[in-house]
Amino acid sequence: MPVQTSFSQTRFHAIGDAPEPTSQVKGAPRTGQDPYPTRLAEPLDMPWLSRREAVVKGRAEDGPLSQAQLDAFERQGFLFEPGFIGGDELAELRRELKALLARDDFRGRDFSITEPQGREIRSLFAVHFLSRLFSRLAHDERLMGRARQILGGEAYVHQSRINYKPGFEGKGFNWHSDFETWHAEDGMPAMHAVSASIVLTDNHHFNGPLMLIPGSHRVFVPCLGETPDDHHKQSLKTQEIGVPSREVLTRLIAHHGIEAPTGSAGGLLLFDCNTLHGSNANMSPDPRSNVFFVYNRRDNRCVEPFAARRRRPGFLAHAPDEAWSPQS
Repeated sequence: MPVQTSFSQTRFHAIGDAPEPTSQVKGAPRTGQDPYPTRLAEPLDMPWLSRREAVVKGRAEDGPLSQAQLDAFERQGFLFEPGFIGGDELAELRRELKALLARDDFRGRDFSITEPQGREIRSLFAVHFLSRLFSRLAHDERLMGRARQILGGEAYVHQSRINYKPGFEGKGFNWHSDFETWHAEDGMPAMHAVSASIVLTDNHHFNGPLMLIPGSHRVFVPCLGETPDDHHKQSLKTQEIGVPSREVLTRLIAHHGIEAPTGSAGGLLLFDCNTLHGSNANMSPDPRSNVFFVYNRRDNRCVEPFAARRRRPGFLAHAPDEAWSPQS
């Protein structure tokens, strides 16, 4: 099946600045309270809250990204770089991906998430601890430098994972903000994190590419519903709690549209921790795989969860300088 080999996008409606929410309404958090309340019993009297932190904290002189690239990330909440890796390096990563997904001893483990129906692996977490090759990539200056530049400080790998969608069977991921989950369930205090996703297989419009709402990173959308205990066991298969309402999504998409970066294997997608994103099911025979490394600023390490009774397991949220293993 032919694929587009450069950055392409599916666009609906015009893209503009984020709607400016008012802060003088009942239900807005006061000074000293959690600025990002979520998992609420009742909705606030506003659809979303203002983001408190800057999006880009560093400068063009601080790293590999140009001022134009930083401006695009600031405006959209993401940046796509086609052809980030290739050749022998890409081939080696793809072989490693195949070997990891074939490990029978990983099946049934808590860090290995299968499809809602079936035994195909959907997500494999903590891959930078499971694989020396992916560990080297996670700490490669090409990625660390970009993270440091966007975050404005030293970063560590908060989370890593492979997302895999087998042909015809790979299910989608509901619309969500990663920060909403990390804040509610892992205790990430502020929006000082960025995800780096490297495309390991060709991504096209029919095998469930990642879709993003540009500009959505500028507001925080509180979600309804108390966090159940051990919520990750369900949410990593099919997420229902921590998902924005259809009304809010409709308003944001009407204003900003949807974009879906596609192209050949080897592209890099950087996206802000608060950018709303999701993906459709894989309707094609072509599998889709991406490796994700989440970089959190060291002074933003997680504390107690803001909207859950206890923290999620360690494979989902690493601490700085942690030495995690499948036996831990």
